[in-house]
Amino acid sequence: MVQIDHNQPLGTPTWMDLAVPDLAGTKEFYGAVFGWTFAEDERGTVCRLRGLAVAGLREETPGYGWEVHIATDDCAGTVERATAAGGVVVREPHDVGQLCRAAIVTDPTGTRFGLWQGRSEPGCRLVNEPDTLVRNDLVTPDPGRARDFYTKVFDFTLDGNDVHLPGVDFTFLRRPDGHEIGGILGTTESEVSLWETNFAVADADETMAKVAAAGGTAGELDDMPYARVGKAVDPFGNEFLVGSQPK
Repeated sequence: MVQIDHNQPLGTPTWMDLAVPDLAGTKEFYGAVFGWTFAEDERGTVCRLRGLAVAGLREETPGYGWEVHIATDDCAGTVERATAAGGVVVREPHDVGQLCRAAIVTDPTGTRFGLWQGRSEPGCRLVNEPDTLVRNDLVTPDPGRARDFYTKVFDFTLDGNDVHLPGVDFTFLRRPDGHEIGGILGTTESEVSLWETNFAVADADETMAKVAAAGGTAGELDDMPYARVGKAVDPFGNEFLVGSQPK
C-alpha cells in the first residue's frame, strides 16, 4: 500500500478519471466491483477508498475511456516540451479550483493524456493496493514514435524485458531516479493507441465475477510473470485491466 500526501515526481501517473454518460449507473458499477464510495469536489465525482481519493468520474460525453494524468511541477513548461516533441495541446493549462493546474495533450501516436501540477491535491491518494491504480501502459502500433516523445517530454529512460517477455515489443519507462512508472507495448493488433489502466485487486477471479454480476463484461484471465491479469469492460464500454498476485 502506498499513501500519497505530496506531489509525485515528473512523469509519474498521478490521477485517473473517466467521462461517463450515466453517473449514477457508473457509481453503482464501480462501487460494486471495487468497493469505492463517492464524493464531490472541483474534479467532479471523486472515487474514494477508506475515505481517500483513488480516481474520478465526470458526467459528460464519453469517448476516451480511463484517462491518465501525469505529474509535473510546471504544467506550462511541460506543455511546451510536449509540443516541441510533436504533441498537440487539446486543452491549455488551466486551474482546477485550488486543487491543481492541469492540461490535456495528445502525443504523436494520437494518444490523449493529462498533465497534473498539484496544489492542494497530488492526485490519487492511494495506489498500489487492492482496488486502486497499480500501473499504466501505452499500447500502440507505433512504439518508436511513442518512446521518442515520452523520453523527450518526461526525461524517461528505457529498458526492455527479454527475459520474461521474449519476442514482445515491450519497453519499461523509468523516471531519472530509476523508478518504473509503466511501459510501452508495441502491437499490430490495433490501429488505435491508448494508455491502458490497470487496477490492483486482491483476487482477479473474484473481481471478474463482480464485474459480470454488476453488468460488465469479464474477460479471460492470464497468468503473467508478475500478475494474474485480465481485461474487463464496464456497462458503458470502458475497458480496464485488473490484476492480482500470481497464483
